[in-house]
Amino acid sequence: MTPAELEQRLLYRDGLMLIIDKPPFLPVHAGPGGGANLEQYLDGLRFGLPHKPELAHRLDRDTSGCLILGRHRKALAKLGRLFTAGSVGKTYWAVVEGAPPEQSGVIDLALRKHNERSGWRMVVDPEGQSAVTDYRVLGATDTLSWVELHPRTGRTHQIRVHLAALGCPILGETHYGTGKPIEKLHLLARSLSVPLYPKRPAIEVTAPPPPHMLAALIACGYSV
Repeated sequence: MTPAELEQRLLYRDGLMLIIDKPPFLPVHAGPGGGANLEQYLDGLRFGLPHKPELAHRLDRDTSGCLILGRHRKALAKLGRLFTAGSVGKTYWAVVEGAPPEQSGVIDLALRKHNERSGWRMVVDPEGQSAVTDYRVLGATDTLSWVELHPRTGRTHQIRVHLAALGCPILGETHYGTGKPIEKLHLLARSLSVPLYPKRPAIEVTAPPPPHMLAALIACGYSV
């Protein structure tokens, strides 16, 4: 991806923040082995400011959609306070295998990080950190469901682990589900609601589904 291509994925811009449509399968940071990552392209989004924007939060490598960048130090501090207070509304879309047990509900399962020889993963543990996700089913086929999710907390891999624990892992989930390596994770950070300015309405931004999710979404009832 070139800086110009990243600029084309810009969903919102003002003096404090940018919101981009993060491409799927691109990590936000360089991993231990290096390789392409989102941060290496951010210098092209300065838009006249002396420093490049920085990440205000994170998305998994395989997840696409709305990602906030703070344009300077004060903006990052303000955004950090909003995220810490749980004031930023986050909506995700997932296509899952099977179906949740109910059409809507709340998943309240604490999570902790578990280290293994092959790496780490998040696991359900009553002694872990609180993790709560609201969900509702938007459409379905005989084998798949299109689910909207609103995480109340921001634990690592929260939605992925919660859906797997519910018995309906995300399509393409290889870490917590039954996905095949050739499949791509069907998880989208669909929208954000950011109350950035106290005397103005919250900023509402929506990202389109990535191409690899469209066929499954349409089969479940999504209309382009």
